[in-house]
Amino acid sequence: FFFFKQKTAYEILSGLVGSEMCIRDRYKVNPKATPQVMAALLEMDCEENMLKPILYNIRNCPAGPLVAAFEKKNKLKALLTWLEARSNEGNNEVELHTALAKIYVDTGKEPQTFLLNNQFYDPKEVGKYCETRNPHFAYFAYKKAWGKCDPELIELCYKNQFFNLLAIYVVERKDGDLWKVVLDPNNEHRNKIVEQVVQSALPQSNNADDVAAAVKAFIAADLSDGLLELLDQVVLHHPEFTSNSNLQTLLIFTAIKSDPSRVMDNVNRLDNYDAPKLAVKALECDLKEEAFAIYSKANLHEEAIGIMVTNIGDLTRAEIYAVKCGDPKVWSRLATAELEANRVVEAINAFLKADDAESFVAVIIAAEKDQKYEELVNYLLMARTKKKEEQIDSELIYAYAQCNRLTELEDFISQAHSANIQFVGDRCFESKLYEAGKILFTNNGNNGRLASCLVHLRQFQAALDVAKKANTPRTWKEVNYACVRAREFRLAAVAGLKIIIHADHLDDVIEHYEKYGYWEELIKLLDQGLVAEETHNGIFTELGILLAKYMPERLMEHLKTHFQRLQVPKLLRACEEYQMWPEAVFLNSSYDQHDKAVMIMMEHSPNAWTHELFVASLQKAANADLQYRAIYFYLREQPMMLNDMLVAIANKLDLPKTVEVLKNTGYIALAQDFLKHVQTHNISAVNEALNDILLENGDHQGLRASVFEYDNCDQIKFAKRIEKHDLLEFRRIAALLYRKNKKYVESLTLSKLDELHKDATETALESKQPDLAEHLLRYFISKKDRESFSCCLYTCYELLKPDVVLELTWRFGLMEFAMPYLVQTLHDMNDKLDQVNKKTSDIQKKEEKKALQEENQPPPMPLESVSYTHLTLPTIPLVQIQVVAES
Repeated sequence: FFFFKQKTAYEILSGLVGSEMCIRDRYKVNPKATPQVMAALLEMDCEENMLKPILYNIRNCPAGPLVAAFEKKNKLKALLTWLEARSNEGNNEVELHTALAKIYVDTGKEPQTFLLNNQFYDPKEVGKYCETRNPHFAYFAYKKAWGKCDPELIELCYKNQFFNLLAIYVVERKDGDLWKVVLDPNNEHRNKIVEQVVQSALPQSNNADDVAAAVKAFIAADLSDGLLELLDQVVLHHPEFTSNSNLQTLLIFTAIKSDPSRVMDNVNRLDNYDAPKLAVKALECDLKEEAFAIYSKANLHEEAIGIMVTNIGDLTRAEIYAVKCGDPKVWSRLATAELEANRVVEAINAFLKADDAESFVAVIIAAEKDQKYEELVNYLLMARTKKKEEQIDSELIYAYAQCNRLTELEDFISQAHSANIQFVGDRCFESKLYEAGKILFTNNGNNGRLASCLVHLRQFQAALDVAKKANTPRTWKEVNYACVRAREFRLAAVAGLKIIIHADHLDDVIEHYEKYGYWEELIKLLDQGLVAEETHNGIFTELGILLAKYMPERLMEHLKTHFQRLQVPKLLRACEEYQMWPEAVFLNSSYDQHDKAVMIMMEHSPNAWTHELFVASLQKAANADLQYRAIYFYLREQPMMLNDMLVAIANKLDLPKTVEVLKNTGYIALAQDFLKHVQTHNISAVNEALNDILLENGDHQGLRASVFEYDNCDQIKFAKRIEKHDLLEFRRIAALLYRKNKKYVESLTLSKLDELHKDATETALESKQPDLAEHLLRYFISKKDRESFSCCLYTCYELLKPDVVLELTWRFGLMEFAMPYLVQTLHDMNDKLDQVNKKTSDIQKKEEKKALQEENQPPPMPLESVSYTHLTLPTIPLVQIQVVAES
């Protein structure tokens, strides 16, 4: 076998050229390699009679490559027989049929029939092939593609002026996108296409859908001018389209858009159109009457009444139309519109004619808004037969109450119903329909609300009886308030006692009584509440506040009697607000707020201050600054009682600070008694302050007692202050202070200046200095004060030397004044001598006795002659022996 798969064309041809034998007798050809063989043979310009035998024996060869090889050499016709044979065998290859189409076009072998009927060729390739040969055949080929070659077809028609064919094709295609292309405003051939469509394509068409699609496209492209006349002719005069619904719809649609004046005539003349669609379009174009006529003629009464009431807005005509139709749905639609137009009575009548209870909520709202309760009763009675709704029965009861049809109301609630009695009762109460509320609350046993209704009906006793059954603070409060407003204070007190025992509601009752100025009755009520079994501290407190506000004369008694039951902080605020200062002081003191009590008494002393209470509170006050503020307060208002106050709180005072405060006031002298009282503590600041006061007052006796008894002060400094005082006694005190502080020279000097010889003598004696004593003695001699000289000798006896005294006596002739001194000196000297002699004699006796004892004692024995064998020594521990040895 000779296979072409692996051989080149030249190798194949070398085996074929020059051979005279039949190819089919020598070779068996591979079908898949046929295109390559044929291409090679064609390249060698092989004659057709050599090619045909090969093609004759090949049946399953791929057509595409084979056709391409022959077409390349422009010898496609040579394949005609082979192509037709394969086509007859049922080969549907596109390349095969495309090649046939080209051959038929070129040979003129019924090409149009082939192009129109064959389904397997490539229209685009054939059309392109035919464009230069026969444009009509190209049109048929492109048309055969039916949309896949639209751009090529359009271009072909534009190029060859085939506007009629293009118009027919576009109409038949009914494709919106294709219509947009050909009717594009930028298309220069647009008018010619439109002309052919209107004059030729559409009139020739018998397909209503073609017409409809064209009309839609024209409308979309805004080319409705002239189209209306065409549609008139087509629809009204073309037998096949006279009853066509789509075309009738398009005719009216076009009229709506192009010539609204002709819409009503067309609507009346035609009867097979899409009424809902046209009505919607008419409404969009504001053709309300036409839309109503369309719906009405189509017996779409509900939609028609909707146009009338919603768009036209003529409710009178709508009512006439509803009467004419007699359709409940129409009445319902009309009722809804009238309800929206706030024609409540007419709406209710329409709903009644429609026997429609679906919109009962809206009807109830509208009727209540316009106070149309009589009409609402009739509607709700009808609605009850249609629906079992709680709201319907509840609103019916309320409507009865509004119409004051209380008898019918009682009959209704006594029967089976689904109304919410409590809700309706509350509405009646809020609407001040108290009689109806009384019936309803009696029916459901709501004693609280029933009492409220009775109160508003001014049936106070009955309200009180019902309140006892309800027994709630809210009910009692409402009855109490009503009785107070009506000045029924006895009944108000009965209800009030039930309220004030609840601390949460006490303030409300008080506020209500005060609002109307009935404070006397309020105080009586709270007085009664004090003895109630369920009384509480709030009652005692609030009564105290009311007494502070309205009856201040009773307040102190109330505080003292019921202090343990009072809320003191709250009552204190009231006392301060109403300036009840004595009572505020009492509360603060009793509540251990002593600082506050002291402050109030100082700030409001004309009314609040008493010395005893002030002192007692000040002693217990925690703030130390109050004690010093109290000093200023007493100096300002009660200066004569300052000492009493200070003495009372002396144990709490910082005495140095107190003295400083008193000095700063400039009135420290007023506190002299207090300073004497606390001087026992011997504090320097106190001593100095009191000494200053005594000095200023000239009290030398008190000053002398103070400085010598309480010495904790700077006595030297004080002495220097008073050593030049005008009064002798103060200078004497200065000398004494010098002496006390061992300043003997200064003391002696002062005493000598004031000729206080006794004090000078005592100073010399106390100094124990012989020099000072001798100096003083000489001073007396110089002053020729013999008595003081003699006194000095006696007083300073121990300090004076006898020889000095004897010399001075002899020199100044004072022997008789010095004689007592000399006698005493000799006497003392003799006593001393006697004592010396006695001591000497005793010593001699002791020495003689000792010598005698030594003579009588035997001589000591030699150490060697003593035997120690008979002695037993105690056992001594080794450690002790070592210690002794070390020692």
